[in-house]
Amino acid sequence: MAQSAIVDAPDLEPEPVYGRPMSIEAWEQMDEPGELVDGLLEEEELADYPHEVILAALLRVLILWTHPRRGLVIASEAKYALTKRRGRKPDLSVFLTRDRKLPRRGAARIPPDIMVEILSPRPRDHRRDRIQKLNEYAAFGVRWYWLVDPEARTIEVLRLGDDGHYTHALDAAEGTVEVPGCEGLALDLDALWREIDELVEGEGTEGT
Repeated sequence: MAQSAIVDAPDLEPEPVYGRPMSIEAWEQMDEPGELVDGLLEEEELADYPHEVILAALLRVLILWTHPRRGLVIASEAKYALTKRRGRKPDLSVFLTRDRKLPRRGAARIPPDIMVEILSPRPRDHRRDRIQKLNEYAAFGVRWYWLVDPEARTIEVLRLGDDGHYTHALDAAEGTVEVPGCEGLALDLDALWREIDELVEGEGTEGT
């Protein structure tokens, strides 16, 4: 009798159960995607390729600018425990100096000088970045909040005031701009948006 071959199915990672209650300590140690909002696990933003192209471009520019100044740029998987019931993962975060220690594991409980969010297409992601995170990052003490919109091709830089609220320090869509709070840092916005045109298919374009 022929012996049948048994092929084991590959192990699949379990899907995260969004909406389940979770402590900040459990959230900061878990490997699953998600942010913590009011003690509940919440789905992260749905990023597309324009989002990721701009993320890579900004990461490159910020690393080159911070390195000689002894600053530090942290990529998108870094976790921040904003409160005992809220944990966020910004697209980028920047420490302008290295006088604060980050944890080896888990979530940081100290605010960076800059948090960057690159807007994703879904309305819920826009609301999260423009309303929820704006208020949360202000309360956490983040001095500068950048909002970059690849679809509208705009950048907004918000400054935290003494009253604990953000005000607009820069709103721009084109040209080369000096970034408030970052002496010597100039962003070529035309080149930034050109990265999308060169690397991402246009709306409705067929892939080859």
